[in-house]
Amino acid sequence: MTDHIQPLNSIGPVKGQENQQDEALNDPAKADYKAGRDFLSKGDYSQAANAFHNALIGFEEQGDKQGVANCADRLGDVCMAGEKHRMALEHFQRAFEICKEAEDAFSMLELNKKMAEAYKRLGELDKALGALFDLFDQYTDNRNPQGTVEVLEKIAGVYMDQGENLKAADALRTIASIHANFKHHRMAGEFEERALLLEQQE
Repeated sequence: MTDHIQPLNSIGPVKGQENQQDEALNDPAKADYKAGRDFLSKGDYSQAANAFHNALIGFEEQGDKQGVANCADRLGDVCMAGEKHRMALEHFQRAFEICKEAEDAFSMLELNKKMAEAYKRLGELDKALGALFDLFDQYTDNRNPQGTVEVLEKIAGVYMDQGENLKAADALRTIASIHANFKHHRMAGEFEERALLLEQQE
């Protein structure tokens, strides 16, 4: 699972046992959040969910929206690991709304990726595409060709899941043209070939 998102960089990892004890004395919510991250990294999802839930309540009581967003995001990760995709979406959407209000574009981008994956696993492919096209817009607005290529490949995958091979081929051909612009001729050729194969299946 990704550990990239940390809305507004509000909560950093705590180093050392002493610091963790200090955090528990000074801010139990942060200590619970840290414990949740540790459990999550070890794959102990039930303990992670419990710790993040406790942290979430603490941050809510403090009125700490950044903390709430972090916990909601992590709870979404836990739910995804447990195949509870609908519940994961609710957590991701809660975090997304807080990040949107804070104009935290990076975190919104990361959450969009997670929501697209959750929709895909639920079989709600139109909603998955909606989230992926939001990502596509963000990447193109920020002139991020690597991100654009990655999301176009995911878009192609969803189109293939829908049986829309021609639309998938268009997405792959767009990737080929991006690689060609950067003189990545081998990669451009590979995506062009994949696009042709899809068209031949129609």
